[in-house]
Amino acid sequence: MTTTPRVRAPELRGRGWLNTGGKDLTLADLRGKIIVLDFWTFCCINCLHVLDEMRPLEEKYGDAVVIIGVHSPKFEHERDPIALAAAVERYGVHHPVVDDRDMHIWQQYAAKAWPTLAVVDPTGYLVASMAGEGHAEGLSRLIDELIAKHEADGTLHRGDGPYVPPVAADTLLRFPGKVIELPNGNLLVSDSARHSLAEVTPDGETLVRRIGTGERGEPFSEPQGMVLLPPPVAEIAGYDVVVADTVNHQLRGLKLDTGETTLVAGSGKPWRSPLDGHAHDALAADLSSPWDLAWYDNKVISAMAGIHQLWWFDPIKRTVGVFAGTTVEALRDGPIPDVWMAQPSGLSAAGDRLWIADSETSALRYIEDGVLHTAVGQGLFDFGHVDGPAKEALLQHPLGVAALPDGSVLIADTYNGAVRRFDPATDSVSTIDSGLAEPSDIVVTSAGDVIVVESAAHRLTRLAPGVVKTVTGERHKTERPASPVAAGPLTLDVIFTPAPGQKLDTQFGPPTRLEISASPPELLLSGGGVTTDLSRPLVINPAIEKGVLQVVAQAATCDVDEEFPACHLTRQDWGVPVVVTAGGPDRLPLILRGMDEA
Repeated sequence: MTTTPRVRAPELRGRGWLNTGGKDLTLADLRGKIIVLDFWTFCCINCLHVLDEMRPLEEKYGDAVVIIGVHSPKFEHERDPIALAAAVERYGVHHPVVDDRDMHIWQQYAAKAWPTLAVVDPTGYLVASMAGEGHAEGLSRLIDELIAKHEADGTLHRGDGPYVPPVAADTLLRFPGKVIELPNGNLLVSDSARHSLAEVTPDGETLVRRIGTGERGEPFSEPQGMVLLPPPVAEIAGYDVVVADTVNHQLRGLKLDTGETTLVAGSGKPWRSPLDGHAHDALAADLSSPWDLAWYDNKVISAMAGIHQLWWFDPIKRTVGVFAGTTVEALRDGPIPDVWMAQPSGLSAAGDRLWIADSETSALRYIEDGVLHTAVGQGLFDFGHVDGPAKEALLQHPLGVAALPDGSVLIADTYNGAVRRFDPATDSVSTIDSGLAEPSDIVVTSAGDVIVVESAAHRLTRLAPGVVKTVTGERHKTERPASPVAAGPLTLDVIFTPAPGQKLDTQFGPPTRLEISASPPELLLSGGGVTTDLSRPLVINPAIEKGVLQVVAQAATCDVDEEFPACHLTRQDWGVPVVVTAGGPDRLPLILRGMDEA
């Protein structure tokens, strides 16, 4: 346990509030409640996972606990209050959200990763901090302890919280995600916020049928990508379309003639531990936010956005396996699978190439002959809207990609509100259209029409043919505050305290794992690699002024004193910007789960 003096929770001063009926909240307004602060940014898949983990807690503890979303943005687009309001609706956030545009609250609470949770007791003291996913069970146990203590003390005040739901909108589609063309010429759209698929006429204006209940859960929860199977494969498999059922962490098969859906891959439990290089039973495997699908190399390839990998799915053998990526969130090319990706969210296959929209690195990448290449993109913290030579061009969190017959590629450059084109012949990037509302996918129909999913405008948009715009854009880098570190010896400590009623789980070997790398690699003179100790001595290169430490930590725990104890895995992937400073600290602490003195 990390023991520190009791700390008053800093005030929640942001640019504005959502889901409060227009009221700005203060900690004084929330006195008597247990407060869970969820530091998130709406581009971050791990943050979206935590939103889903919080839903049962909101339902269970609604009269004693107030969850506050603290939106501390990474990308420039996420600083737009209209975009933030759309994201709050898109992802079904049913608690107040404070707009931490300038990351003031982030700094006050010493957050270093998305997502981070902080717990404040009913008297206004900070009692716990934790980073990453997988904290729901431990958080529930902590809340039970706090309820018991403060109810006995008379400091817990039960009752309704400050959440005020927004007015529901009525549109044909609501935050659609992906689109494919069906054999009959109609379009099939993942109507993500309505948890269903919508078949619409080729003009995108008329609903033909809706597949799914429209309610979160069964059969869909925020579905995204779809892919048509080749007819011979579909005949054997027994369905025509594979659907990425994103928030359910599953793949489903769809029969077009009847609209019947079938679970074809995914246990429904979110991924918690690496998959080896072998084939695995598809229904038993734990997936992680499959976001898009493509038919490539005689298999369905899934962009497993939640763990920064591509997986394959064989609909005939009903097996799955890892195709590319190691789960490290960064940009590194080379032979697959030993490459680094960052939330791949769009796929398009053309000939021998599989094109990838790698959203968190703002990159366009492709796989050919078993090797991953980067066509456009420079890293996790470099983005913008710049046309020209590919090595200088910049995107901003693209979610979709569509290969064209001439070998070029269209990119749904989501946070720039644009459709971009990469031309391999000239190795350059141009802007085809701009001023779009978060375009998330593109399809080129059999008639040659280019249709864009304009997600935040809740519609499909047909692009005018032959229009190419030249844009003089801006280069951006994430303004997340860098951590000062000393040159030379540096101790990196990942702080982890098991949740109440849990202990480290040693039954399958060492319960903890720490993997460290750096960008640029020269930043680390020593200390990189994998160990089972959560503390690691590093040596920082004095010749490098700044960089990013990539840190992946996990800890396995199990319940104490139970006949059949449940097991849990807590994991976080940090990209920590650092600046090498004379006289800087020689220790860098990162909190995976820390408890303050009660």
